[in-house]
Amino acid sequence: MSDETEGQLEEGGEEGGGQKKRGKRAILFIIIGVVVLLLLGGGGAAYFFLFAGKSEEAEVKPELPKVTVFYDLPDILVNLNSGGRQASYLKLKVSLEHNDPLATPKLNELLPRVVDNFQIYLRELRPDDLVGSAGLYRLKEELLIRVNQAVAPIKINDVLFKEMLIQ
Repeated sequence: MSDETEGQLEEGGEEGGGQKKRGKRAILFIIIGVVVLLLLGGGGAAYFFLFAGKSEEAEVKPELPKVTVFYDLPDILVNLNSGGRQASYLKLKVSLEHNDPLATPKLNELLPRVVDNFQIYLRELRPDDLVGSAGLYRLKEELLIRVNQAVAPIKINDVLFKEMLIQ
């Protein structure tokens, strides 16, 4: 054999061995990567199941039974916008529904603001605005919006008509 042939054999032998070493390293890196991913995934899952569930349980407050409280407003008597015709009057007895028994003293303090908001709105109504169930529904919704603006942050759930007279 010539020197060139021996050199080529040695190089080929080294290349074959080098490729085997590189292939083993690549497999080793892949295995290490898979193990690391499994450890991270398992650790994340363990944290989620062990700690995340407990923090949610600690944050959940026991619900108090829902209490409905009715607050009666004084009678409201206003003249309606009759457009120069015969005077028309509206008399309302209203109850406000809310769920916080501790809010009643605060509602007493804010009562003048509520009555003022109601009267300003009611004086602009025409008798035709109150005709039928649709008219009463609109009136109820408008009064609910106004009372919630007047007593915020207290939340009023409903405005209930106890009596309504139009003359």
